[in-house]
Amino acid sequence: MSQGKAGRRTRGYHCNKNKINVGDKGREILESIDENNLVIQQFRLYSNELDTKHDKFEKLVKLSRDITIESKRIIFLLHTLDKESKRESVLGEAKLRLDNMGKTLFKNIAYELDGQDIYQYLKAYRVGLEEYIEAVTFFQYLQSGSMQDWIELEKSLIYPDSDKSTSALQNCESPTKITKIVITPNEYIMGIADLTGELMRKCINNLATGDIASCYQTCNFVRNMHKGFLGCTSTFNKDMGKKLYTLKQSLTKMENVCYTIKVRGSEIPKHMLADVAIIAAEDYMGDEDEGYQV
Repeated sequence: MSQGKAGRRTRGYHCNKNKINVGDKGREILESIDENNLVIQQFRLYSNELDTKHDKFEKLVKLSRDITIESKRIIFLLHTLDKESKRESVLGEAKLRLDNMGKTLFKNIAYELDGQDIYQYLKAYRVGLEEYIEAVTFFQYLQSGSMQDWIELEKSLIYPDSDKSTSALQNCESPTKITKIVITPNEYIMGIADLTGELMRKCINNLATGDIASCYQTCNFVRNMHKGFLGCTSTFNKDMGKKLYTLKQSLTKMENVCYTIKVRGSEIPKHMLADVAIIAAEDYMGDEDEGYQV
């Protein structure tokens, strides 16, 4: 039976990657097409334009994938920051890798988008951009206890158009033209929403190493972020609702960890405090009383 079905599916239809066999009538029509016809020429231009756009989109997707992978690796590296002796070396390596990512991968994206409508291609690299924002703001928090806004972050992704300066001089154009990555507020907000999950993990890791003061500091930082996010609620953005729900979960876990340390810390041996706090974080989830929808 299966052979019969396969035979019926393939009978009378043969194709390869570059050519599709057509019937006699179709072949006659193809052979009679006048390539000098203005309509045919115009459609050839449309075809080339679409092919160029699709190729550029695929290049951006590949660059975004590389950015995502490297950003995740940097985040994992930053989570190893648990001792003062390792602090400078870990932060230094993370800074070097973030700068290198900006000088190579993001520079390639900027030149690919030069002269293009960025919103036509934003979907191709937005995942990598959000992951990069998460990594760089996590680094900034660990380094200084704060983070830059999207305007300041965008300034670090500006590139002089040096590769085209020679042709610009020949055309009597200004050689000071610059190319940059545009960071939209939406992508920045989505990136720092993911950051709260890393801060929650860092809070619990600090507890495991006995750094209780950092747990309170990180919890207060995320609580202030949560207050700001409550003003960003929107029913038309499904992704934003999911991010806010996850943020609320992370904050609740951190608050219960801090509560356990504050109330029961004196009753629990230090070597068991981290385990008890983690269990407390998983046991309770607060009510969804902010009014936003998921």
